[in-house]
Amino acid sequence: MQENPFSSLQSQNPISHAQESVENFHRALKQAQSHPSEETVQNARNALNKAENSVAQAEGRMNQEPIERAKESLEEDRLKLEQVENHLK
Repeated sequence: MQENPFSSLQSQNPISHAQESVENFHRALKQAQSHPSEETVQNARNALNKAENSVAQAEGRMNQEPIERAKESLEEDRLKLEQVENHLK
């Protein structure tokens, strides 16, 4: 019986999606940092929520190294977003 050559790609899809979501959050954060406003901060907050959900869905997959890196990046950027939010108050 021949193995499906796409099975490993399919198992990587949630990981890739999580990494992409973290990158989207990073870009939204940079926008909020360079142009702090209620709107840019809210956009960053929304991107953070999506990234957290994507990372949570990818946890438990075969290769956890990229997920761990994504979680670390997410935490660093979350703290930066809190700083931007505090400056708006």
